[in-house]
Amino acid sequence: MEGFDVKDIFNELPTALPHKDSDLIVRAYDFALKAHQGQLRRSGEPYFIHVFETAKNLARYEMDATTIAAGFLHDVLEDTETTEAEMEKEFGKEIVKLVKGVTKLGTVKYQGHIRHVESLRKFLMALAQDYRVLMIKLADRLHNLRTLEHVREDKQRRIALESIEVYAPLADRFGIGKLKGEIEDAAFPFAYPKEYAEVEKILADRSENLKESLKSVYEELSNELKKSNIRVREIDYRIKHKYSLWKKLRERGMNIDNIYDVVAIRLIVETVEECYAALGIVHSLWKPLPARIKDYIALPKLNGYQSLHTTIFTGDGGLVEVQIRTEEMHGRAEFGIASHYLYKEHIGSKKNSKEKFQWMSEFKNLDKSNTDPDDFLKHLKSDFFSDRIFVFTPAGEVIDLPEGSSTIDFAYAVHSDIGDKASGARVNGKFVSLDTTLQSSDIVEIETRKDGVPKSKWLDFTKTTAAKKHIRTYLNEHSENSLLKRFLPKKFR
Repeated sequence: MEGFDVKDIFNELPTALPHKDSDLIVRAYDFALKAHQGQLRRSGEPYFIHVFETAKNLARYEMDATTIAAGFLHDVLEDTETTEAEMEKEFGKEIVKLVKGVTKLGTVKYQGHIRHVESLRKFLMALAQDYRVLMIKLADRLHNLRTLEHVREDKQRRIALESIEVYAPLADRFGIGKLKGEIEDAAFPFAYPKEYAEVEKILADRSENLKESLKSVYEELSNELKKSNIRVREIDYRIKHKYSLWKKLRERGMNIDNIYDVVAIRLIVETVEECYAALGIVHSLWKPLPARIKDYIALPKLNGYQSLHTTIFTGDGGLVEVQIRTEEMHGRAEFGIASHYLYKEHIGSKKNSKEKFQWMSEFKNLDKSNTDPDDFLKHLKSDFFSDRIFVFTPAGEVIDLPEGSSTIDFAYAVHSDIGDKASGARVNGKFVSLDTTLQSSDIVEIETRKDGVPKSKWLDFTKTTAAKKHIRTYLNEHSENSLLKRFLPKKFR
């Protein structure tokens, strides 16, 4: 078809594919092109443009040939006369499974209606089985967002909000930072048009100064790194994603001067040792902002993100964040589970996948513990899609919790017995009450009593579903009615 060249897919990939893989992609291209022949989108464009762009997004995120082929085919079973048997005969069971994993879920509408919540629930359960379903769904959603102007206004806002509240946080939880930002920025003007316009104006007023500040730091740092013989793979700079900037502006009184990472320089070097050497050079050239030096190499985020961050005073009244990482760290930061490093290492290995994304098993617990659709959505947002904090046990184990969690949430996250018998806590060596709200990097130690039991008042300051579930279970089992039923003879119950 004119305007669609399968070579564009291969051009997005970092390396040439073996003949077997490139042939699979070409066959999927041809099959989808024929299946969708004559179909049009609301814009009047051929429908094939959507599946082509979905496959192209998957190639940009360095997915394997099987997933890219499934991207071409992801709407064929749902929107054409093609049967499952025909697709399996041509492409095999694995691709059919991926396509069904997308098409059978139906459209997820994040509105609280029971049937849509059930669709979302099934979608999340499917992700726990095969992460490639997520990648196809995200690639599909990104292209739909970029053509959202052709959709009715009421649907525009619903789709945009759903993308910000469900799809972008899922991308974030899988460490796909680049895709998270693209989804949020594409959805932002439709979800919050007034706020988007406000951010556009703030950036327009500051853009020249920001760019000048960045350019100056970039040039000076580049020259100094050359003198120090540090092997730089890449150095570039960027202005913060608009939706992410708006979230921070909203938290800080809409004053851009209170935000320290509006602009950032990204430095990619060859080794971990060179990361720390480069950090030393940065601090020798510019003064760092206190408390803004973060070492995610020694202490990675739970989604696998690793990098050194520091914010520096540029000398002209500005602030610039500098991020330093290796090429492999950059692959994980941008592409997360889609990174070819991670993909080759983990897909197909159940053991490694469980270790890397252990939190995915919590979806299953959430599914079992919530039969009410409103509860499911509420806990989904608080436990999985909220901002996260990372706190430590005294032994240095990292515990991942939603922002706003208390020491009781921490106790239950470590073990249910510790939560049930908690009597007190130490945070950073100091005694605190059990309702204390934790902050990232806190070191938490829970004190227990053998005769300790959960208290009903704990429900007032617990954040996580797991903690609330254990507390309520105990209280229900030890309520007056429950005890009467247990100990009274049947004739008196």
